[in-house]
Amino acid sequence: MAARGAFAEFLRRETTGGFLLLAATALALLWANLADGSYHDVWRADLGFGPSWLHLTHLTAGAWVADGLLAVFFFVAGLELKRELVIGELAGRRAAVLPVAAAVGGMIVPALVFLAVSRGAPAAAVGWAIPVATDIAFALGVLSLAGAKVPTSLRVLLLSLAVVDDLGGIVLIAVLFTRGLEPLWLVAAVALAAGYAFAQWRRWRSPLLYVPLALALWVCLHASGVHATVAGIVLALLTRVRPDPGEQATPALRLEHRLHPLSAGLVVPLFALAETGVPVTGAALLAVARDPVAQGVVAGLVVGKAAGIIGGAWLAVRAGVARLPAGLGWRAVTPVGVLGGIGFTVSLLMSRLALDDAAAQQRAATAVLVASTLAGVLAMIVLRLSGAGRARAT
Repeated sequence: MAARGAFAEFLRRETTGGFLLLAATALALLWANLADGSYHDVWRADLGFGPSWLHLTHLTAGAWVADGLLAVFFFVAGLELKRELVIGELAGRRAAVLPVAAAVGGMIVPALVFLAVSRGAPAAAVGWAIPVATDIAFALGVLSLAGAKVPTSLRVLLLSLAVVDDLGGIVLIAVLFTRGLEPLWLVAAVALAAGYAFAQWRRWRSPLLYVPLALALWVCLHASGVHATVAGIVLALLTRVRPDPGEQATPALRLEHRLHPLSAGLVVPLFALAETGVPVTGAALLAVARDPVAQGVVAGLVVGKAAGIIGGAWLAVRAGVARLPAGLGWRAVTPVGVLGGIGFTVSLLMSRLALDDAAAQQRAATAVLVASTLAGVLAMIVLRLSGAGRARAT
């Protein structure tokens, strides 16, 4: 038991999650480029089951990771976000407005940069959605490589805007790419979410109640046509974070403590292994360099994201509707903007949804990888230059 507890604590370290994430990405790239056939055979393997009306019969191994397991990560991230919004660094209207303004700027500007660079290519009509989202897992993983010396307020700001960013991306998916929502499944999902909220209000604690509720909500959202990972965010936002008198740990704190090792040690690395196996050969990189859509993706993520996030935050503070977290200056905000260019999760999903041609999807995926790598390297450099990586946690 002691060894198990020590291993869980090891997985809770941000640096551990960051290194596991990068290791899984490196393994995926090696696997996909050295044995492309086996890589795709594994993740495209049909693991569907159940009656057809559940819409689970055609899910592949990769889909179970991206749509199923990743909901656990969004749940953990959502718990941390709600805690910070209610009783933490972002408590108060002006503090909460900042990540929203930064996220909105970080969606609008990359789309505009993409459209300018892609020069009216046919796929630009929907391809502009590819660079609008930030990958929470990868961005936090890269930030964690700077260790515990990164200010807590900087990490919270990145987490907050990335969650808002990805929620915006999921809304775009629902608006632009949903082939048709299923109202009855949506109603069932709302009813289950209400049941979860009621159980939290009544202070019921049994996992025998919450686990089936969570699984049923995921199934209903998946069947409704809404991206199933939204279930993680919904449940997190409905989980109680304010302690009752005499209560040592709230449900949110207990769940975050228990699930963080699973999220950091298994879910996120497995997602990286399943999603980042894209070609990085000379021919693939040359195809990216020649493709206006791929060029737009790189420019949108690397340039547009940083400009949009920093610009959105600056405008909100300048207008007096937001304020920077205590102890965090504009030099420390810059790395957050650069880290926003790490696209991966939603960007890869957007590329598959927006582009019909398989070759175009491949080029866009490679462009997302190139842009995210550039953004990660630039962020580490900016962290050092800004001093954020040397400041003590606040």
